[in-house]
Amino acid sequence: MKTKSYDDLFDAYIRAKKIYESVVLIEKGTGETVFSKAYGGKDIDSPIVAASITKMFTAACIFILVQQGCITLGDNLLNFYEPAYLSGLHFYKGKEYSYDLKISDLLCQTSGLADIYEEGKSSIKKQAVISDTFITFDKNIALTKEKKAHFPPGFKDNAHYADINYHILGDIIEKVTKCPLEKVFEKYIFSKINMAQTYLPVSEEEYIPMVYYGDKQLYRPQFIICSKAGGGCITSARDLMIFIQAFFHGELFDKKFLDPKLYRKLQLSMFPIYYGNGYMRIKMGGFATSFLGQGDLTGHSGSTGSYAFYYPDKELFFVGDFNQMKYPALPIRFVMQLAMFTP
Repeated sequence: MKTKSYDDLFDAYIRAKKIYESVVLIEKGTGETVFSKAYGGKDIDSPIVAASITKMFTAACIFILVQQGCITLGDNLLNFYEPAYLSGLHFYKGKEYSYDLKISDLLCQTSGLADIYEEGKSSIKKQAVISDTFITFDKNIALTKEKKAHFPPGFKDNAHYADINYHILGDIIEKVTKCPLEKVFEKYIFSKINMAQTYLPVSEEEYIPMVYYGDKQLYRPQFIICSKAGGGCITSARDLMIFIQAFFHGELFDKKFLDPKLYRKLQLSMFPIYYGNGYMRIKMGGFATSFLGQGDLTGHSGSTGSYAFYYPDKELFFVGDFNQMKYPALPIRFVMQLAMFTP
C-alpha cells in the first residue's frame, strides 16, 4: 500500500475495509503531536472500547502490588485458590499442571491454558457476535477446564494467548487488595496519571460504545462488563496516549518489569506477535515487513480494532481505534506501516 503521508495511509485503510468510524493519534515522547485524524464523527476524546489493551492496565496493577510487597511474580496460584478449585484447570498429555501455575505464567501468556474466547466452533467471541452474554469468573474457569491445554506452564519458548490468564490476574488483584477491580484501576492508574475519560464499567448505566462487526453494529454491554481485567475498559485516544507513555516511561512502576528476555512467540494465528509481561512485541525487521523495518513495536491491540504502541527507535507513540471486530489484525498492520513510514 503506497502512500505519501500518514494522512494517505489512514485514508487508504478506511477505504480498504468496512470502517465506519476511526481515530488515530501519534505523539513524540515529549508530548508533541505528530499526527491526529478522525473519521465518522469520532475525535480523540470519543469513547472507545479498549478491549485487550486493558491487559496492560492489569499488568501495571500487578507490578505495583509486587513493588508494595503484596505479591511476587513467582507466587503460585495455590496461594490464592483452594486445590479443589484449581483441579482440572490445566491438563496436558494426561498430567495435571494446575498446581504449578504462577503469576508470571499468566502475565507472559506462558501458562499453556486454552483460550475459550477464540478457540472452538462455539467460542465466546462467536457467541458475542450473535448475542450479549455475561460470563462469570467461575464459568470462565469451568469452560477452560473443558479444553485441553497446549503445553506445560513455562515450557521452552512457547506462549499461547488466552484471556483466562488475565481474568485470573484480575481476580487475584481483587483478592489481594480486597477491592473491586474498577476501584483498583482508578486508584493506581486512572487518577494517578489523570486518565479522566477511562473507566471499567460495572453496569449498563455507564456509557458503553457500540462496536461494528462488518456492517453490523453490536451493543454488548454485558459481554464488555464481564470482560474486566482481560478487555473491559472504556477509554479515549487521548487517555490511551497518556497511559502508553506512562507505562513505558516508568511513571506507574519500576521499568525493571519491562524485561525483554521474557518475550515469547505467540501461536501462529497471532504472527508476528511476541508476548512479555503484559504487552505485545512486534519485530519490525522480520518476515512480516520483508526485512525492511527496524527495531520493535511494544504495546497492545484489541479485538475491536483498538491499539496503543510505542516505537522506541523513533521515540514515537501510536494510539487509536478502527472500531471493527471483523478484522482483528487490522490495527497491527496499520501500526507497523505507520512505523515503517516514519522518517
